[in-house]
Amino acid sequence: MARVIRVHEYGNPSVLQVETGNAGEPPPGQVLLRQDAVGVNAVDTMMRRGEFGTPLPAILGVEGAGVIEAVGPGVKGHAPGSRAGYFFSMGAYATERVIGAASLIPLPEDIGADQAAAFLAKGLTAWMGIRALHRLEPGEVVLVQGASGGVGSVLSRWARDLGATVIGVTGSREKLAKVKAGADHALHATDPDFLGVVREVAANGVDVVYDLVGRATAELSGRAVRDGGKIVAIGAASGPPQDYGRLSSTRGIRLVGGSTPQYVNPSTDQHAPAELFAAIRKGVFDDLTIAYYGFEEVRLAHEALEQRKLSGLPVLTASSRS
Repeated sequence: MARVIRVHEYGNPSVLQVETGNAGEPPPGQVLLRQDAVGVNAVDTMMRRGEFGTPLPAILGVEGAGVIEAVGPGVKGHAPGSRAGYFFSMGAYATERVIGAASLIPLPEDIGADQAAAFLAKGLTAWMGIRALHRLEPGEVVLVQGASGGVGSVLSRWARDLGATVIGVTGSREKLAKVKAGADHALHATDPDFLGVVREVAANGVDVVYDLVGRATAELSGRAVRDGGKIVAIGAASGPPQDYGRLSSTRGIRLVGGSTPQYVNPSTDQHAPAELFAAIRKGVFDDLTIAYYGFEEVRLAHEALEQRKLSGLPVLTASSRS
């Protein structure tokens, strides 16, 4: 029998219940995936708390990887025994699940299921920021708000590898060292000389701000970017920003944003995943460790994520690993 993690009511991590179930046979266009690893993301905690009004009961999670056990009628390009991962497909918290074949990303032999579950959602969101929403060029100066988070830590390292000068910002002084590991400069969001430090790196302001925080950092983001620069809004951990609009008319600053599925479609284009896998092979993210939790330890994973006490990118597996 498969195990699933289901919520029957909104609330704290205690509402996460490990139950048994039967995934069943895949219908047309879908596959049965045995999941070796499941990613844990901030959006999971938001759904658990009811911030999106997710219909209940619900199996949370949006990212996983494993081995295809069976394919439904009409499925092409995937076969039993092949490995695949996915991102942003609800229902990931399960040891087995049925999922649309169009959502799957074939995994190369040298990319483990744990790597896929840790990096697909975060890495492809970062790809959207540095390739789709803004084509990052060598020599540009970028500021990353929320650089200590999952997406921010991946984006910072990738941008630096592409030749950008990266200023990473965190709201936690305890995480300044982590931010510095992936950026050229590390700043605390409440540093009284925040803009002074930014101007030392980029006299007229940075070329691009990647804002993963939103409302709490919107004003600083606007003041840090140069006239004619760009703010790439790909997250709103503190709520949606409220004062970006005036920048486009008064200073010529472009504001762009979007969701990863708008720009990455595994059924039609494998280019983005291929770039991510190449960066992983190159070692761009080698210092970002994976924090392993057993399937029954999902509550601990959520608690660590919410309390900002994670030791790495969180992944659920059949059993915990050190």
